[in-house]
Amino acid sequence: MFTILFVAFLFADIVTRLWLGWRQIRHVHQHRNEVPAAFADRISLRSHQRAADYTHGKIQVSMMETLVDAAVLIGLTLLGGLQFLDVELARLIENEMLRQLALIGSVVLIMGVVNLPFSLWRKFRLEARFGFNRMTPALFFSDLAKGLLVTLILGLPLAALVLWVMGNAGANWHWWAWGIWVAFNMAIMWLFPTVIAPLFNKFTPLDNPELAERIHNLAKRCGFAINGLFVMDGSKRSAHGNAYFTGFGKSRRIVFFDTLLSKLSGEEIEAVLAHELGHFKFKHIIKRMALSFLLALIFFQVLGWLSQQVWFYTDLGVIPQLGRPNDALALILFFLVVPVFTFWVTPLLSLLSRRDEFQADHFAAQQASPDALVSALVKLYDDNAATLTPDPLHSAFYDSHPPAAIRIQKLKYGL
Repeated sequence: MFTILFVAFLFADIVTRLWLGWRQIRHVHQHRNEVPAAFADRISLRSHQRAADYTHGKIQVSMMETLVDAAVLIGLTLLGGLQFLDVELARLIENEMLRQLALIGSVVLIMGVVNLPFSLWRKFRLEARFGFNRMTPALFFSDLAKGLLVTLILGLPLAALVLWVMGNAGANWHWWAWGIWVAFNMAIMWLFPTVIAPLFNKFTPLDNPELAERIHNLAKRCGFAINGLFVMDGSKRSAHGNAYFTGFGKSRRIVFFDTLLSKLSGEEIEAVLAHELGHFKFKHIIKRMALSFLLALIFFQVLGWLSQQVWFYTDLGVIPQLGRPNDALALILFFLVVPVFTFWVTPLLSLLSRRDEFQADHFAAQQASPDALVSALVKLYDDNAATLTPDPLHSAFYDSHPPAAIRIQKLKYGL
């Protein structure tokens, strides 16, 4: 029965993703030759058509990736791929912990190899076609190697600790595993700004006294303590512009992409940061973290029960090994299958995110110039080739930010 349920949900997942993608392509194409009236005086028809074509390209790649990922999932589960790996590694490796870590590593490696062509295509064909890519193949593979090294250094001990807890902490192991997961995520947040991010990018203090003073005044008005203002060399990888907050406590800092500073005025940057400060003001980040930790707790509880059910393994194409731990099998199956069933909560999470974005926009309009925020958003939509005419259903399902027209209308008129 679980096999049938899994196949039914997977089929519905694939069909829905492809249908929504087709809707997005059709809707954007239908509006390709006319700039929406709200943007007609700021965005040219050529830029609007470029955004439409960029959106079309991204959706096409995403649709192909959906089909390939589904095929790999079926291959690993119902067609016996994971069973084959488990049996072969059991034959080659006697140490149980090493065997289970090797099994997890093998699946991660397979998924990485499958996704690599899509990453290469996005970066060196799609992004390059629209003038966004500035990354060389050497830098791409250097980042890939560094990412793999960071994953090994941080991921292997985490996986080993969770596996040890599963095998030695008794019936309540999932509580311990959840606590480890929470502690790990908090540690990553603390390490990211000062240890992990500098492995990939160069960060230099903001060398613009006027802008720095404007930002510090804004942060002071909002009651937000900043430990530093930094500029990141994002231009060596992409022409896309961005800014973000990172860290917590005394390690909190604001990071600007150098590409963003070259595109926006001081007043526009202030307005964008006021929006980000709105997320902190209303504790959106903390709420999202709390939600993610709550969902993780539920997942670990469910995994704790499923790992004891023989049908969970056999109905997904795997036969548990007698007399040997199958904790790695349970972890892999769970994290492979869960997205198939949780895909349907995507619209709810998107709705909650868009609500937060509206709230942050309203806060920014009070703390900075709403016209400057509108101007900044229009520039960012234009420079990043973001479509101004998304399909309403696709947008409602996936988009974490409100559609451009609705967002700007609210900022201008409070509607």
